[in-house]
Amino acid sequence: MSRAQRPWKRWVRMGLFTLLGLDAILLLTLWTTASADPKAQRARRDRLAIEHSLLKTDVERGRDIQDRLPRVEQECNRFVRERLLAYDGGYSTMVDDLGKIARDAGLKIGTVTFKESALEKRGVVQVKVSASVEGEYASLVRFVNGLERSENFYLLDGLSLASSDQGVIRLNLELRSYLRS
Repeated sequence: MSRAQRPWKRWVRMGLFTLLGLDAILLLTLWTTASADPKAQRARRDRLAIEHSLLKTDVERGRDIQDRLPRVEQECNRFVRERLLAYDGGYSTMVDDLGKIARDAGLKIGTVTFKESALEKRGVVQVKVSASVEGEYASLVRFVNGLERSENFYLLDGLSLASSDQGVIRLNLELRSYLRS
């Protein structure tokens, strides 16, 4: 019986040594990863803390914007009521205003053309204005300054200078304005 038990014992011993070897490898692996892991965990925790702080700031900014929206909407509505011309009579008021600004600056106004486009869901109509004026350089500067100070709302999209006959300068303007519909 001792001879029959020997191969079995040998297999058990080899199995135990294999298990002990695998346990040693596993223990060594856990020990090396555990010693390097606190640094990696701290770095990950720090990254997550920074990301949390940034997201928290974004959420606070979003809530602040949401809280200010009613006031901003009131200010926008007031701006539209007070600064934008009504659609009825708006074109003639713009022509009169541009003519007055040109006369006050000492310029001769040329052609004024309009191109209209409705802005959906805004309650306003966008009007692109092309105009030309002629005069001396100082007068042109006064004209542009007059546009900026006008009670009517104008956005200056572009301007170009060209020499004209009789030594005067021609200023071609591209403006944008809005009318309440």
